[in-house]
Amino acid sequence: MTAVLVEGGFEIVSLPQDADTIIINTCTFILPAKEESIDEIFRMAELKREGRCRHLVVTGCLPQRYGAILGEEIPEVDLFLGTGEIPRIADLVASLQRKKQPEQRSFIGKPDFLMNSSHSRLLSTPPYTAYLKIAEGCSNHCSYCVIPLVRGKFRSRQMDDILRETETLAQRGVKEIIIAAQETTLYGRDLGYTSGLSPLLREIALIEGIRWIRLLYTYPANLDDELFRTIHDVEKICNYIDIPVQHIDDGILSSMNRKGDSGLIKNVIADARKIIPGVALRTSLIVGFPGETQERFDRLLAFIRETRFDHVGVFEYSREEGTKADALPGHIPESVKELRRGIIMEEQALISREINQSLIGSLTEIVIEEKSDLPGYDYIGRSRRQAPDIDGITYVKAEEKAIGDIVECRVVSADDYDLFAEETAAGC
Repeated sequence: MTAVLVEGGFEIVSLPQDADTIIINTCTFILPAKEESIDEIFRMAELKREGRCRHLVVTGCLPQRYGAILGEEIPEVDLFLGTGEIPRIADLVASLQRKKQPEQRSFIGKPDFLMNSSHSRLLSTPPYTAYLKIAEGCSNHCSYCVIPLVRGKFRSRQMDDILRETETLAQRGVKEIIIAAQETTLYGRDLGYTSGLSPLLREIALIEGIRWIRLLYTYPANLDDELFRTIHDVEKICNYIDIPVQHIDDGILSSMNRKGDSGLIKNVIADARKIIPGVALRTSLIVGFPGETQERFDRLLAFIRETRFDHVGVFEYSREEGTKADALPGHIPESVKELRRGIIMEEQALISREINQSLIGSLTEIVIEEKSDLPGYDYIGRSRRQAPDIDGITYVKAEEKAIGDIVECRVVSADDYDLFAEETAAGC
């Protein structure tokens, strides 16, 4: 959207108080995301009343899901745009600025937008790393999830189009490509590819300038040995896989409408570790799902202790209207959800510390991200085992480096989530 706006003659400013028009791109995946989005809308509405801002625009999943209702509840907003309106953002904002009062406040069409390489991009990430969206939407229909409602059915981009965008990113200095979609492992099935993700990763690895390729949002039931062998064989692909399993109890998995049972999940993890020695595994879990008895929660906790993931994100179940899970019996009190989340996070902190301690003495590449204020360490960066924002960081002792440099280091210390490393004499 920012690129479309710039091409339409608008200037993007870094501070909202400097803007004539403020655009808030919203999420509605779970209740905390909705609350954060609405809080931000009201915060920006205050700027509209008291500051320079003349127009307030809300885009994304919140208006796509709730449509005209938002217009009645939040009159301070001038325009509500759904997830399919990205290509029209500049025209709609220009039209808004020409008129004192818009003729139409809501534009909510089908959620069918699909990024392609002809769309320009302004990176919101640091210049050395970029997310690469290879597909949009989801057709799994997990019982707790609203993504099919607000993002539409799963649809893949053409492989040659993805490669064109990757080449453009590489030419702009991007070194780390982070593969993203609502589900990456289904890539290409809707286009008729029997195996889409592995060939795509191998082609991306051939692009000059790309140093790291990181894989997120893989669905356990669609992971296979071919993908694991690709990750193992292709040096540029980080030995890192994000596998959101959500739960391990078969009854809960069935109620969630997840494909694959506990046996499949455990086999997939075992296969990944067998084929990719030392692979870093991340997962996401939902606690407090309807019907999660103490016995079922204990089963999940035992699974975390046995499996020993490198990174774990834990979410308290969010009851969402319009989903099948909303009508299920056995909803869990909020206090119990919070307690269960805390128990798993405490357990994972111990596991993470032990895993990190085992890395002391090992060599690893680190991408330098910023200067450090920690005494004895000059920089903050990330290893191949650490994705931005969601995992830990690595403090680095090194000679003068530029932001975005990738440096070979030796791990010298570790805590619950972060690593501490020193540049080796060989550098990188």
